[in-house]
Amino acid sequence: MPYRVPTALDLSDAERTELESWARRRKTAQALALRARIVLQAGAGLTNTAIAAELGIAKHTVGKWRERFARQRTDGLLDEPRPGAPRRIVDEQIAALVDRTLAERPKGSTHWSLRTMARASGLSATTVGRAWRAFGLQPHRMESFKLSTDPLFAEKVRDIVGLYLAPPDRALVLCVDEKSQVQALDRTQLLLALRPGQAERRTHDYVRHGTTSLFAALDVKAGTVIGKCFPRHRAAEFRKFLDEIDAQVPPDLDVHLVLDNLGTHKTKLIRDWLAKRPRYHVHFTPTSASWINQVERWFGLLTERAIRRGVHCSVGALERDIHAFVDATNADPKPFRWVKSADDILASVKRFCLRSLGEDTAKQALSRISEPGH
Repeated sequence: MPYRVPTALDLSDAERTELESWARRRKTAQALALRARIVLQAGAGLTNTAIAAELGIAKHTVGKWRERFARQRTDGLLDEPRPGAPRRIVDEQIAALVDRTLAERPKGSTHWSLRTMARASGLSATTVGRAWRAFGLQPHRMESFKLSTDPLFAEKVRDIVGLYLAPPDRALVLCVDEKSQVQALDRTQLLLALRPGQAERRTHDYVRHGTTSLFAALDVKAGTVIGKCFPRHRAAEFRKFLDEIDAQVPPDLDVHLVLDNLGTHKTKLIRDWLAKRPRYHVHFTPTSASWINQVERWFGLLTERAIRRGVHCSVGALERDIHAFVDATNADPKPFRWVKSADDILASVKRFCLRSLGEDTAKQALSRISEPGH
C-alpha cells in the first residue's frame, strides 16, 4: 500500500495568532484547544505520528483535523451544528410569556415568580427561567430611583462638578453634611466571635442607648475629614461646626462649601456667619441629588466599617469609634476623585428618562431640569 504524505500546512500570521490564543486561553473548550495544538504542530512541519505521540492521541485524529484545516482553515476546527429534537415551544409562546410578564401581575401578588408564571402560562419553570434570562427579565428584583425636580438642576451640576474637576487656585473645596440620628446599638446577648468555619454571630435584636449627630467636612482633593459629633442637629450646632472648620482651614485660602438644601444650612444665623467671612463660598446641591455631595460616600464607608457591625453600650462609645475612624482616615487619606463630567451626567439623565419613562413623560421631566434656553 503506498505511503500517503500528510498535507503540508502553511499558516498565516493571523491564523497562527488565533490558533495560539485558542490553545492558551483557559475558557476555550478543550476539544477546540486540542485541535489548535494539532494544527500548530502540523504547521511547524511535524508528522502525524510525531504529533500523535506528543499529544497522546490517535494518529487518525491528527490526520482528520489536519485535512479539515487544509480545506476550511480555522472555520473547519469549529463544531458543526448537530441535529436535535424538534422545538416544542414556538416563538409565539415565548412572545406571549414575555408580554404577560411585562403587562400583567399575578392575582394576590405584586410580581411573578417562576412557579406562578409556569402555572399561569402552562410552561415549565425551567422554560420560563430560560426565557426570562434570554430577555433580561428579573421580576423578583426592584431598584429605586429619584429624579431631581430642581429647576436649576443642570446649572448646579455644572457648578459643583466644575469644582471637583477643576478646583480654583488658592482655594479649598469641602463637601459638608450631617449624618444625623446615628444610633448607639448594643446586642441583647454576647457576640460569638469569628472562627474557622463560622462567621461572626450576633442576635437579631438590640438595645438602643441614644443617638448622636455627626457633622463632617470632606476635603475631596486631599481625602482628609473634619468631623465633630453633637447631641442635637440644629442650626446652632451647624454654626459651631463652621467655627470648627474655620479654625482648621488656613486663613489665606478661599473655602468652597458644597451643601445640601437642609433648612439648618439657610437660617439667618448661618447667613450672618457667612456674610462676615467673604472667603466662604456656598454651592448648594440640586434637590434630591445627594449623590453629588462626595461626603455621602465617606458616610457610607463610615457606616460599613465602623458603625453597622459595631456594638456600642453608650453614646460616648459610639462617638469614640466615629472619631477613631476620622483619625484613621486622616492618618492615611485617599483623595476622592470625580471622573464624570457635567455633560456626561446630564446625558445619562436624559437617556434614563427616554428609556424608562416614555417619550412624553421624559420630555416633561427633562423640561424641569434643563437649563434656561435649552
